[in-house]
Amino acid sequence: MGSIRTEKPHAVLVPYPSQGHVTPMMRLAKLLHSRGFYITFVNTEFNHGRLIRSKGPDSVKGLPDFKFETIPDGLPPSDEDATQDIPMLCNSTRKTCLGPFKELLSRLNSTPGGPRVSCVVADGVMSFGIRGAQEMGIPDVQFWTASACAFIGYLNYRELIRRGIYPFKNDDYLTDGTLNTKVDWIIGMHDVCFKDLPSFVRTTDPNDIMFDFMGEEAQSCLKASAIIFNTFQDFEKQALEAVTSKFNFPNIYTIGPLPLLGRHVPTENLSNSLNSSLWKLDSKVFDWLDGRKPESVVYVNYGSVTTMTAQHFQEFAWGLATSKQPFLWIVRPDVVKGESVILNKEFLEEVKDRGMLVSWCAQDQVLAHKAVGAFLTHCGWNSMMESICEGVPVICWPFFADQQTNCHYSCTKWGIGMEINHDVKRDEVAELVNEMVEGEKGKKMRKKAQEWKKIAKAATDVGGDSYVNFEEFIKKGLHYED
Repeated sequence: MGSIRTEKPHAVLVPYPSQGHVTPMMRLAKLLHSRGFYITFVNTEFNHGRLIRSKGPDSVKGLPDFKFETIPDGLPPSDEDATQDIPMLCNSTRKTCLGPFKELLSRLNSTPGGPRVSCVVADGVMSFGIRGAQEMGIPDVQFWTASACAFIGYLNYRELIRRGIYPFKNDDYLTDGTLNTKVDWIIGMHDVCFKDLPSFVRTTDPNDIMFDFMGEEAQSCLKASAIIFNTFQDFEKQALEAVTSKFNFPNIYTIGPLPLLGRHVPTENLSNSLNSSLWKLDSKVFDWLDGRKPESVVYVNYGSVTTMTAQHFQEFAWGLATSKQPFLWIVRPDVVKGESVILNKEFLEEVKDRGMLVSWCAQDQVLAHKAVGAFLTHCGWNSMMESICEGVPVICWPFFADQQTNCHYSCTKWGIGMEINHDVKRDEVAELVNEMVEGEKGKKMRKKAQEWKKIAKAATDVGGDSYVNFEEFIKKGLHYED
């Protein structure tokens, strides 16, 4: 007699293997799990190893109905605790992951007593996930984990080629004002220049891996049966409307900000082991923040991938020191390109009463702390959503990808940000930090960020846009009825 299968719907989730993608995918996984889904969360072997080193073997035990699985990423084995080379990783996942992923789906479907796979939710840049699902007749959904504005930018990469703009002819474009040229033909993007488009357009190489990868992965999303976005309707209205009208793709669900939607998940149902951080978290920061005045601390974190030169690192350090404001600075061991992080005694002496440096922390909880008044950020999308959830304004230093686009919108359309020049100088850092913490502009931006927080909260309340969209997504997007 064959084994009896459980009837739970079974969602297989496949994030792109870097922290900024794993975090929102884990949030989504918890939401689906709370709605009765059996979850299989697919990490790469490399990231699975990092999780075990960061959190111990219990971190990947999961629960009886929440399992972790792995597929190879196609790169040589490594046990380094850092994000891999991104172009190599992107090239490798799209060329090598389809086969192993289909093998995993087959294995899951033939596991005795386990539920058959009822849907695949693949990261927007892991299109092999939807290809594998479609080839095996399984419902598929893409989860675009960056901003909808950036999605429109990437969808227009083919148009940049068609118009002869990409690739730039020589490096003059970096200095001759080309990047400040208005781009007025992109439907759904607000008042942008070339410098505000996702940054992979900035190249003279016609075969640039990242330009091709991001542009084509975005196009592949339009082949999925549905796309979900970690955003809310009012925040990115124009871009979302353009996906529907210009790209003729009506089947989109905005279900963000996910941290706010996640408050509907009863935490007692979830084990602490379902934690997606690839770094060890430092909890001392909360005792330190407790001793600070409300809205006085500048929280500084460039995310999980950004690197900088030793020179820029020193300029940030001394800018923070010169500002005389209290700050909590997250300094990853790999933040300085190819070198170890060095801060001299003079700096440490200067900031000892008002600066705290740690290598990683629970960012959403830090932003929620009443002492935090501003966020110096690289403008990655999780950071943007987390700062909106807590009504904290941003000082922007975008690094790459969608961050330039998010920075532009923060400063011009959403009214919550100021930008630091990419060639960072300490005086400018000090000036912007002081303006944001104490100045009139900063007050206005804090007020605006608080207004967005209210709108985001309303969107994720029972009956709000994002809440209703999530319900619809479960029923229609995943072809599942309670």
